[in-house]
Amino acid sequence: MGFRPLHDRVVVRRLDSEEKTKGGIIIPDTAKEKPSEGVIVSVGPGARDENGKINALDVKAGDRVLFGKWSGTEVKLNGEDLLIMKESDIMGIVEG
Repeated sequence: MGFRPLHDRVVVRRLDSEEKTKGGIIIPDTAKEKPSEGVIVSVGPGARDENGKINALDVKAGDRVLFGKWSGTEVKLNGEDLLIMKESDIMGIVEG
């Protein structure tokens, strides 16, 4: 990818949500909610503190994360829909 986020920003690729409910009902595209789970594609170097020191981020490329429904800014890079958000918009890392 030819894009590197600045400071404490990360680039996230949303993961597709389920097409069916547990009961087997197929959900049409128009009724689906945007997923709030994604994979980190790229991370910035970190935020600067008041002394000018860079604090590294807690997330890295490849981490699976949860974020708020309205978090981030949607962008299209190389034909792919991605989100750019601050690390503070991420609620946690999904492990396992």
